[in-house]
Amino acid sequence: MLSRHIAAGGAVVVRVLKFDVAIAGGSFAGLAVARGLAQALGPDIKIAVIERTDPATASARPDSRAFAIWAGTKKILEGLGVWDAVSSDAQVVTSIEISDSNIDDAFRPSRVTYDAHTKDGSPAAYIVPATSLQAALYKSVANDPSVSWMAPADVDGMLLGEYSSELSLRDGRVISAQLTIAADGRNSKLRDDAGIKTIGWAYPQTGIVARVKFDEPHGGVAIQHFLPGGPFAILPLPNNRACITWSADKDEAARVTALGDDDFLAELDRRIGGRFGAITLDGPRQSWPLDVRIARRLIAPRFALVGDAAHGVHPIAGQGVNLALRDAAAMIEVLADAGRLGIDFGNGTHLERYQRWRRFDSTMSATLYDSLNRTFAVDNMVLRAGRGAALGVLDKLPTLKDYIIAEAAGVTGDLPKLARGCPV
Repeated sequence: MLSRHIAAGGAVVVRVLKFDVAIAGGSFAGLAVARGLAQALGPDIKIAVIERTDPATASARPDSRAFAIWAGTKKILEGLGVWDAVSSDAQVVTSIEISDSNIDDAFRPSRVTYDAHTKDGSPAAYIVPATSLQAALYKSVANDPSVSWMAPADVDGMLLGEYSSELSLRDGRVISAQLTIAADGRNSKLRDDAGIKTIGWAYPQTGIVARVKFDEPHGGVAIQHFLPGGPFAILPLPNNRACITWSADKDEAARVTALGDDDFLAELDRRIGGRFGAITLDGPRQSWPLDVRIARRLIAPRFALVGDAAHGVHPIAGQGVNLALRDAAAMIEVLADAGRLGIDFGNGTHLERYQRWRRFDSTMSATLYDSLNRTFAVDNMVLRAGRGAALGVLDKLPTLKDYIIAEAAGVTGDLPKLARGCPV
């Protein structure tokens, strides 16, 4: 435990708080790692979670975001024991429709329609409100004796030494751990402090999110309209609600976000095309600039990245939280294996294994989402005709469509045990 006492001569002596693992960031990836390690290793591990805001009130803050939780990620959440806490707020996706058109086209056909089920007939995806997922993950660790909360708290500095990593908090506390995991977002300060460079760029787009309610049933259909300026998605939620996620040209986004509620809803309805009847707002509107940022490395001595700190991607496919939770599942597995063998968490080949495991998935995913956004954002009749023809061909290839759904669902490839439904 940390303590201070006055030594001879009046000097203040600080003793540090010692842990096995320190996690900077109490959002989805950080909380999942804490939960998984506490679950796997129990009282044999001591974890510190450092978060800038009070985690007990995080789910009460206004947040209209919702996430597509694919089948592999659902298995991770089931393995962590948190799926039951979000299932009542989750909407099964029954089908996925993709279109490519102008905003004012009188007829907006679906170019591709997917049956949103995996090979065994189970749902490929669910839509879950961000606040529900955050609350469930927090409650899973809030009273766990293996987890100590440092919140609200800010990290002022980090020292990565030969035998430990040390985090200096702004309130004067010092955290020492075998391993520090940065889960502090795409603008991660700790990633920069560790000397890990990133590759990335800003998009000429702004992301807009709004939660709405329809007066006609949506039937669980998820829709992705590729419109000039950026993709526009309708993610169904229970009780005939939906989360609208919209990537728009910066100037257009500034115009739309400045509108009053009625005019804003009219802009939404232009893009929805009256598909589900009249719409009303069911939560706050939010917006933020879009960019992509990929870490060149995922580890440094006694240090590792998970979630958006490792890979901030374009939200076009709604895969960001799925990538983050696959990071968490991989990290849980390699650290649980190390812990059972008595290996130092911050020094061993297990961290190299984590990096090899996750770097390919995150890099390929970021590249794919960037390419889709750039390809479909071009407003050109010839290109649109070519895209329409390609999507039309895809729609007539059921085997390829099944493969794409399986890939998106995260049920293929070299998956962590949790993503395969196996205990760690």
